[in-house]
Amino acid sequence: MESDSTITRMLHRNLAPQLEYLLSNSPAVVLLGPRQVGKTTLALDIGELQPSVYLDLEDAGDRAKLSYPADYLASHANKLVILDEVHRLPELFQSLRGIIDQGRRRGKGNGRFLLLGSASLDLMRQSGESLAGRISYLELGPLQPSEIDSREIETLWVRGGFPLSFLADTEDLSLQWRRNFIRSYLERDISQFAPRIAAETLRRFWTMLAHNQSQILNAANLARGLGVDGKTVAGYLDLLVDLLLVRRLPAWHGNAGKRLVKSPKVYIRDSGITHALLGIRDKEELLGHPVVGQTWESFVIESLIEAAPDGTEAHYYRTSHGAELDLVLTLPGGKLWAVEVKRSPAPTLGKGFHFACADLNPAKRFVVYPGNDSFRIDGHATVTSLGTLTQLLSTTRSAKTA
Repeated sequence: MESDSTITRMLHRNLAPQLEYLLSNSPAVVLLGPRQVGKTTLALDIGELQPSVYLDLEDAGDRAKLSYPADYLASHANKLVILDEVHRLPELFQSLRGIIDQGRRRGKGNGRFLLLGSASLDLMRQSGESLAGRISYLELGPLQPSEIDSREIETLWVRGGFPLSFLADTEDLSLQWRRNFIRSYLERDISQFAPRIAAETLRRFWTMLAHNQSQILNAANLARGLGVDGKTVAGYLDLLVDLLLVRRLPAWHGNAGKRLVKSPKVYIRDSGITHALLGIRDKEELLGHPVVGQTWESFVIESLIEAAPDGTEAHYYRTSHGAELDLVLTLPGGKLWAVEVKRSPAPTLGKGFHFACADLNPAKRFVVYPGNDSFRIDGHATVTSLGTLTQLLSTTRSAKTA
């Protein structure tokens, strides 16, 4: 049987060139992403291109090697040092600062450290305080449509983008992997970052978010459902966002002349995890489930945000008078792309879309649907597949990087 590493190495990640670029122009790079998303595999692939050393800081033996970090790291001064799960050793950041500055004085400036982490907020705060001006950040999410065969996008939607779930031999094995992933986070990882939160309570909250995919956040309803107060719900949500498992999509706020909805939309970032939380086994069950339209919308929006070039801002747009867009992307340079998501193979556009476009005057208007053809609708909008639009955004990203 192939190892996890061997299996995931069969997949090409779009982020690899950008990671190489940042390493060549920064002393340290933090690669963020949830567990099992492929960070270690990507880091080891990068490490094979040059002299490198890898330490897993969840391993007691590897942590022991850094009991005196200055001495150990000095012995590998000419290598790329890859430190996995670096949040387990937060005191290391202060030592890295001195090592990086000493290396700069000796002409060894960039490409020193690649740090991998599963939680964004604490790690960025810890590293930012100690390594300001010496570190870059990059986030690796689950697999995206542009990283797989376009014929498998529906499979990606159902199973999600964690490599071992997507590549599983059967639907049952994929679902089993995702259930184990959820259990591992609840029973093991949560205790590291929020030891006072009961695992079962967080599971209920996570499942409630799955039922309310891509809906405007109503913290009061969630609090009532859990029997807690709004502040506690906010803490649960912050935790799942910090662990890169949930996304808050902010409301558009740039048009002061309209009465805008201001609360964010919230959704689970990986559609496969959503389906596992809801007990949906396969595509047949999904297509008959009430959440099908919402989970498709969330899947499309997350895919487009992940494919967009660095510096892109993402919002949804809704006014009190019914103007609405599922996604507004503000690309670097300020151009707006308006996106509506439809599950129907014959999509139509309502007045809300046209009113919103009249308000924002986007440079491009797209309707993403599950078909493969591209065509114009209502004179201005382009109906297109998710694969086509993510590829267009990925091309924009690549051009920006180059």
